[in-house]
Amino acid sequence: MHHAMHDLDSAASGCPAQSRWQGLFPHPCPLIGVVHLQPLPGSPGWQGSLEAVLAAALADARAYRDGGADGLIVENFGDVPFWRGAVPPETVAAMTRLATVVAAESSLPLGINVLRNDPLAALAIAQVSGARFLRVNVLSGATVTDQGVIEGQAAELLRRRRLLGAESILILADVLVKHGAPLAPLGMAEAVADVLQRGGADGVIVSGAGTGQPTARHDLELAMAAATGAPVLIGSGATPALMRQLAPCCNGVIAGTALKQNGSLGSPVDRERVTALKRVLPQSPHWQPSP
Repeated sequence: MHHAMHDLDSAASGCPAQSRWQGLFPHPCPLIGVVHLQPLPGSPGWQGSLEAVLAAALADARAYRDGGADGLIVENFGDVPFWRGAVPPETVAAMTRLATVVAAESSLPLGINVLRNDPLAALAIAQVSGARFLRVNVLSGATVTDQGVIEGQAAELLRRRRLLGAESILILADVLVKHGAPLAPLGMAEAVADVLQRGGADGVIVSGAGTGQPTARHDLELAMAAATGAPVLIGSGATPALMRQLAPCCNGVIAGTALKQNGSLGSPVDRERVTALKRVLPQSPHWQPSP
């Protein structure tokens, strides 16, 4: 299987974002598992025990690691309904504690996503916990969502990253993010160029329409062409069958729902599903998948 972007054999391949990405994830198509945190203090679904939330997060992190995942993302998925912007201090405090333990226990590169869109909190959590990258749902532009209109905070985030001396923390930005629609119509190529060139992202994430929905090959191909070497990741719907088709069109995959027991969002991560997905992903630039 030939990988369009995977013949970048050295860090001197011309694209700084690509070389920084390869420094974090040397495989051509790393698998990043999402640790969906149970409700945290202050959210409507909070059950009263942070230790229980931590135990579930660690169990999922271990299942991803033992199944062969290359990295993890911790996100406050249980905190519905989500805040549109800044989350309260108790959310930041809880996520920092949880992320610190997950990062130390799993030894995999960790990412932070603070839902629905608080990249400044995510950056602070990442720097203090030892996480290596962020996922930001809306970095540039304006998106209509179930939380209302979310506006990107690229200017604030990039300046804060410089202020904190945290340039080594990579920013992965969703383009035309799921569960949302751009306020002004925007094509995939334009959206990718905006978020990389004007928003300062280090890489982009392309998703289907919603959580667990398949990502379209056409969208990925447009994103890869527009990214000019910056990493492009698949952000939803990553089943082994789909990834056999889409792996040549991306530089990584973020998966959560598809790796849960029975593919059910509320279930624990299934190590066997992680292994099955990992098996179809390229391990080297000229790797061939098992039949």
